[in-house]
Amino acid sequence: MAAQFGRRLRKGATATTVAALVVAALSASEAPGSTSLPADERAAEATDPPGTAVTGNSPYFTDLPPLNTPNRPNKPGTSIDLPVVAGPAEAGIPATVLAAYKRAENTVRASQPGCRLPWQLLAAIGKVESGQARGGRVNANGTTLTPILGPQLNGVGFANISDTDDGAYDGDATHDRAVGPMQFIPSTWATWGRDGNADGRKDPNNIYDAALAAGRYLCAHDRDLSQQDDLDQAILGYNRSREYLRTVMSWFDYYRRGNHEVPDGAGVLPVTTGPDSHVGGSGGNRPGGRGATTPPSSPGRPGSGKPPESGKPDDDTTPPAKPPKTPPAKPPTTPPPAKPPTDPAPAPVAALERLGSASVTATEGERFSDRLRVRAKTAAGKAVPGAKVQFQIVGDTAARFPGAATRVVVTTGVDGIATAPVLGAGGRPGSFVVHAKALGAAARTADFAATVKAKPAPAPRSDALVRTSDKELTARAGGSFADTVEVKATYKGKAAAGVGVTATMITGDADKPVQNDKGPYFEDADGKAVRTLTALKTGADGLLKLPVIHTDGNAGTYKLRLTTADGVVLVVELTVTAATTAPPAEPSTTPSAPSSATPTA
Repeated sequence: MAAQFGRRLRKGATATTVAALVVAALSASEAPGSTSLPADERAAEATDPPGTAVTGNSPYFTDLPPLNTPNRPNKPGTSIDLPVVAGPAEAGIPATVLAAYKRAENTVRASQPGCRLPWQLLAAIGKVESGQARGGRVNANGTTLTPILGPQLNGVGFANISDTDDGAYDGDATHDRAVGPMQFIPSTWATWGRDGNADGRKDPNNIYDAALAAGRYLCAHDRDLSQQDDLDQAILGYNRSREYLRTVMSWFDYYRRGNHEVPDGAGVLPVTTGPDSHVGGSGGNRPGGRGATTPPSSPGRPGSGKPPESGKPDDDTTPPAKPPKTPPAKPPTTPPPAKPPTDPAPAPVAALERLGSASVTATEGERFSDRLRVRAKTAAGKAVPGAKVQFQIVGDTAARFPGAATRVVVTTGVDGIATAPVLGAGGRPGSFVVHAKALGAAARTADFAATVKAKPAPAPRSDALVRTSDKELTARAGGSFADTVEVKATYKGKAAAGVGVTATMITGDADKPVQNDKGPYFEDADGKAVRTLTALKTGADGLLKLPVIHTDGNAGTYKLRLTTADGVVLVVELTVTAATTAPPAEPSTTPSAPSSATPTA
């Protein structure tokens, strides 16, 4: 970051002297989470992390939090009356912005629990990058009321990044600019952009989208943000400046000590001057301007909005006031505050014990119901908390962890157990293996066999069932119907193949059918009479021909009820006429032979 821009952003209540005093006080306190750097690192930047910084190293606000936080007031009797950078309202975060940070934390926690992303870190970055979206000037959906754009990254004092988005996000078709409340450059947003408010868009000007994208970026490379080294690298990946790191960590520590919600638009804005501010450009120091608001202060002091008593303009060349000749009293000697205890390094992992089933199964397009779990153990069999375990998908499969990841790193809990996030089966059947490995240890991997089954084909559907002929169906009792019953099933006007059909001889109302026990019937393979058939299906053309229908000796009108699996019903009427009676035998016309009677004597 150009030195002149840093000076410009420090004007007002955050003069260079004040900022130095605040940094010194925070360093001396050894506050939890504060970053203490060696002298050589304070003099020069450390090695840059790989990749392009989120903001393209755009300028940022260097205002520091007040020392009298809600939970850490200035002690009476101190020898140095440190000025307050901003009033207690600095702890207030606009409601929609605060909700976006907390939603991003919950979303990331569900898919990357090992990252341990705190929402206060997002708040710290949002404060430094845009003053919490210009004090919460967002609409109900979380989109800024006016664009928040950084200066043109044309290599003059900043990075040189040629246009990558055709001006779609930043309105600049020549060079890129950092965009939105979390100040993403377009090329980085193209990779890390997320839809945080489920409106179907990925908009860097929306605080929900930008906060979730920032959270994902900070958690990249399997970082555990509860570890200071990973936390430092994550912040430096946002803007490669050690001063930036110290500023963000100061706000991170401040918000963790106390914060509260304020209405949208009521947040305290950082102090800024000049037309190059990355929170709106032309806001300047105008009250209500797009870039800043001026905190209250006494007349003649920086940031008061009033000229100094000398009448000289308030600029960077104004010499600081001379200190009083009488030196201040020395502060009472007090022992330095005790350093916070540090977590002991986890014991070496000698083995990973697989918990639950060694094989898991799911159907394509769904999720595995069984979670993959292992316990890290020492050589003596004791659980190892705080160990990092990597779950990695190995094999030709579309199965993925949340965020389309093929590997995730999870830290074991107090019981030594690491549970992988829910595993999605993907859209391709097959088998694969998930390796669980203790990072930094020589313990053997614990393997899980996983199988994705093919999704069953959807059942054929139908919405109509009709006869292919309107010919009356008639037969004599004791015979059979000469005409075959043929029907056709369709769905949305097209032939429905493979539709299951049930045929039943019924009596009574068709809506409340009862199987008939007399009249027409079918025959099974053994030639026995049956009056219900269930294993019927339409062919590729949607047609179905029923077997021959026989009749018993009962004449009358009967009903055949056909029903598809979708509940489509067709009732066919069957008429059985009485059998004809055989005519009496005709009398014989041939003379009868004489009987042979024995004559009587």
